[in-house]
Amino acid sequence: MDARLNLLDNAVTAKALRHIISAGKAIEGSPLPASTQELVKIRASQINGCGFCVDMHTKEAAHAGETSTRLHLIAVWREATVFTDAERAALELTEQGTRIADAAGGVTDAAWANAAKHYDEDQLGALVSLIALINTFNRFNVIIQQPAGDYRPGQF
Repeated sequence: MDARLNLLDNAVTAKALRHIISAGKAIEGSPLPASTQELVKIRASQINGCGFCVDMHTKEAAHAGETSTRLHLIAVWREATVFTDAERAALELTEQGTRIADAAGGVTDAAWANAAKHYDEDQLGALVSLIALINTFNRFNVIIQQPAGDYRPGQF
C-alpha cells in the first residue's frame, strides 16, 4: 500500500510540514512531561484513526521506556488503573479537544478545570498546542492514507 501523496517530496506539503515540525519542537522542549506528550499523541491518533501516528508514537513511547501495559490500555484509560490523575486529565482534554465536532459545547469547563488542577499555565499551553498539533498530523496522514507498521523509533 502506498500513500496517495508523498508529503516530504511535494514542495508545498514539505514546506508546510517544516513549520508544523518546528511547532512540535517547541512543545517537546516544554515542561509538559514527555510521557504525557506521548499518551496524548497516541490517544488523539486512535480517535482519528491515524494508523501511522499510532504506530509511530507507541513505538517511540516504548523506546522511551513506556510499559506495554500502559500502551495497551490508552484507548480504555477510564477503566485502567495505570494512569495518574494528571494523565487522566490530559487524556480527557485530548478526547474533548479532538472530538470538538461531536460535542455542542466543545471542551467542557469541568475538563479544563481538571487539567488546570494538575498542570501550570506553561504546561497547559503545551498541552493545548500538542492536542492541536497531533490532530493536524493525523489529518495529513488520514487524508493521504499514509500506511502504518514500518516506522522505526527515531526515524524522523
